[in-house]
Amino acid sequence: MTSTVLLSLLLSADKSGPSPFITANALTGHVRFLASDALEGRGPATRGDQLAQQYIAAQFETMGLEPAGANGSMLQPLELVGVTGHPQSIVFTKGQTKLEAKFHTDLIAVSGHQNAVSKFDKAEVVFVGYGIVAPEYGWNDFKNVDVKGKVVLVLNNDPEDDASLFAGKTRLWYGRWDYKYEQAAKQGAVGCLIIHTTPSAGYPWQVVQTSWTGEQFDLPPTGAPLLQVEGWLTEEASRKLVQLGGKDLDALRTAAQSRDFVPVPLGTLASTSFTNTVVKKSTANVLGLLRGSDPKLADEWVILTAHHDHLGLKEDAKPGEDAIYNGAVDNASGVAAMLTVARALTAQGKAPKRSVLFAAVAAEEQGLLGSQYLVEHPPVPYGRMAANINIDGLNIWGRTKDVSVIGYGKTSIDAVLVQLAKAQGRVVKPDALSDRGFFYRSDQFNFAKVGVPAAYFSSGHAFIDRPESWGREQREKWELTHYHQPTDDLLPSWDLSGAVEDVKLIHQLTLKLADAPNMPTWTRGDEFEVARQKALEALKNDSPRGSGR
Repeated sequence: MTSTVLLSLLLSADKSGPSPFITANALTGHVRFLASDALEGRGPATRGDQLAQQYIAAQFETMGLEPAGANGSMLQPLELVGVTGHPQSIVFTKGQTKLEAKFHTDLIAVSGHQNAVSKFDKAEVVFVGYGIVAPEYGWNDFKNVDVKGKVVLVLNNDPEDDASLFAGKTRLWYGRWDYKYEQAAKQGAVGCLIIHTTPSAGYPWQVVQTSWTGEQFDLPPTGAPLLQVEGWLTEEASRKLVQLGGKDLDALRTAAQSRDFVPVPLGTLASTSFTNTVVKKSTANVLGLLRGSDPKLADEWVILTAHHDHLGLKEDAKPGEDAIYNGAVDNASGVAAMLTVARALTAQGKAPKRSVLFAAVAAEEQGLLGSQYLVEHPPVPYGRMAANINIDGLNIWGRTKDVSVIGYGKTSIDAVLVQLAKAQGRVVKPDALSDRGFFYRSDQFNFAKVGVPAAYFSSGHAFIDRPESWGREQREKWELTHYHQPTDDLLPSWDLSGAVEDVKLIHQLTLKLADAPNMPTWTRGDEFEVARQKALEALKNDSPRGSGR
């Protein structure tokens, strides 16, 4: 079937129409509860986390969604391992000269494992460029240099000077902190320190300080290699470390842009040791299913996700200081959007042809853990997951003339979005902040890794009746002052008119994908296409309802 015919079928017989249930008041009501002080920031495995789960499950039940969790419940419990480190400074030495990277000011460090002590003593420090091994680009920053037992210093992001490498200025997973820690562990390093700059990270140092301190969570260990210490260094501290080794940071950065780069031992030794408090805790994904109406297509699921967690309470708050990370935009607003779409779909009468799973996932802020668990324990095989639509933060500044698609060009879903946005009088544009790597920073990434075509979009930056630069300025100002801060609150100044249009777009897109004769596809040659082919091939030996493994 040609893409033109498929698109025509997708957009024909539009019975969805605008829903009277998608309103600013509907969104605000959900946010008001989920981001209230009573939920204490919805930190994983806390009382507030449980209240959020129960609220979402109750909403699903009132809509008539089927429980899709464990034992006939809306909840899919998952075990987390909480590690509260008591980190110390890292001391670097060269001969008799010492340099101390002080915790919190110069350094943020956490345990890379789930044991009682994290340490390395006089471990050699090696600069390894971007720390990337990418055979498809002929790129290997390690060049078979042995870093076992050593501490590697790495640049954030990925090389961006050459448009033919690593998608140019568009950040790939290779540029993400989780990739760098994982690759360093595979290489046998005991520690990995990422050089932080605001442009390369996409957020200021204060976000590292708030996101990486206090109790950190992960899923139980799988046997994969782990680091002793995962850390971030400020640019200033990194420059001093490199100078201690007789090198220049800017010169090392320049060298790291080339395939010919070779790791550079800094001639310095690093030492630290700190204890960890390790506990097992439980949280849960909340899963509600709208069963499809078509006897054949109902076994294929469109999955909507929005994470319900946030950062909890600020441990070092001073008396009288706001200590609650309410997470109103991030991501009470996304959960509100998902609940509103669910209400609109269940109220329309006949269900769409495919089933629609609404998944409020846990522990996203801890490394996409809830969606990882959902993918690792799938309710249907990957090949029967038609698409994932992820919602992470709504627009709070008004209507836009555009729609920004994170990962634009990766799937056939884009063509449907273009037509649906056009009906709203808007145009679809690629992500203007593609250098931030947003596609790899939220829950759709876990679905993409197993081949499920994923859509993740938001309002653009061209705000109606505003100067051209206004939208980007608002976004950057919000990230600087509110992102992962206690000030992410529901405010009277919010203008959700643009968010309403976005949620209507999510509603329309869900219907189109659920009713289409064929499932979406990855663009030929995309990094996730092979995983999709494997998932579809696995169906040949699988029953309609299987484990997906």
